[in-house]
Amino acid sequence: MKTKFERVSLLPPYVFAEINDLKAKERLKGRDVIDLGMGNPDNSTPKHIVEKLIETIKNGKTHRYSVSKGILGLRKAHCNYYKRRFGVKLNFEDEVVVTLGSKEGLANLASAITSKGDIILVPNPSYPIHPYGFLIAGALVKQIRMTEEELFLKNLVKSISKYKNKIKAIVINYPNNPTTKIVELTFYKELVKICKKNDIWILSDIAYSEIYFNEKPPPSLLQVKDAKKIAVEFSSMSKTHNMPGWRIGFASGNKILISALARIKSYLDYGAFTPIQVAAATALNSSQDHVSHIRKVYKSRRDVLIESMKRVGWNIPNPEATMFAWAPVPKKYLSKGSIYFSKILLKKASLAVSPGIGFGSYGDKHVRISLVENEQRIRQAARNIKNNLSF
Repeated sequence: MKTKFERVSLLPPYVFAEINDLKAKERLKGRDVIDLGMGNPDNSTPKHIVEKLIETIKNGKTHRYSVSKGILGLRKAHCNYYKRRFGVKLNFEDEVVVTLGSKEGLANLASAITSKGDIILVPNPSYPIHPYGFLIAGALVKQIRMTEEELFLKNLVKSISKYKNKIKAIVINYPNNPTTKIVELTFYKELVKICKKNDIWILSDIAYSEIYFNEKPPPSLLQVKDAKKIAVEFSSMSKTHNMPGWRIGFASGNKILISALARIKSYLDYGAFTPIQVAAATALNSSQDHVSHIRKVYKSRRDVLIESMKRVGWNIPNPEATMFAWAPVPKKYLSKGSIYFSKILLKKASLAVSPGIGFGSYGDKHVRISLVENEQRIRQAARNIKNNLSF
């Protein structure tokens, strides 16, 4: 019996598992580990969303199979959100699909559009599903170093010249996980111009579009003229509405890509549980005060993190968006890499973070810190470092 599976073998050992195992061992010893590793929101879903779920689930008719592309009311609510937030008009019939989180949507689209020999361009570092979703689908993944916008675009043009006509798509993600970078609309305009000229699809992940800390909110790629001719954008309700376990996201944009995703999903699932979708529509259609509150919570935690760590000698750049900080490994530990430094933080300071190498080889000089503990716990993490480590 063959026990080697080709596509599974393409996936390297999950580096975060090593830290998770160590974290579990430390907790078995009775240590109070402050977990700022996984980006898993710690606060509850807003009450009115939960109440809508409860109300809907009492109706037995909602317990049947749902719709793989998403119920009509939720697709319409998402279209209204895009119109309000970005000034972008979407057709709920053929330009939107409800996904089981943005992760599932991107992975299934990768499966739908990938042919043997296709090259997909993905930034490095990046969120793991961006490269590995396409590796699982059988694509050749080539990396572009995540840099400032102008250099990134120059590197894109170089890659296009290098790989000729074999590039099928590029994956982008702003506000970026893990680097927290944001871009202006001018970047998207130039990106669309380059990709349209070279017949390259753009797959944009904007899961953190509502977690920003400046007055000016991040733009959508679909705001660019002609973007819908070559692009799909993935969004999520997980962080924006404190709904990570509900698994609701969206793919929006190009009709051809949306049709391909809808078709493959029709073979794989019947969509999210209907009451969850109804509650998600309520989240989008109701007052967005809870979104503003969630944003303020993360901003306050960010400020406490940056200030507290600075006092103990760890200078971390101030993120303008997302629920993360992309923290440079201190010079003293830099040569040993992000996994080693993450283990040191866990063993000596009872602080769990994500090693940057888990997001790509160019991430190894950083660790990602998630803002998923309250301000008191963040301050405690800084005290633990002060009392047990030196930078």
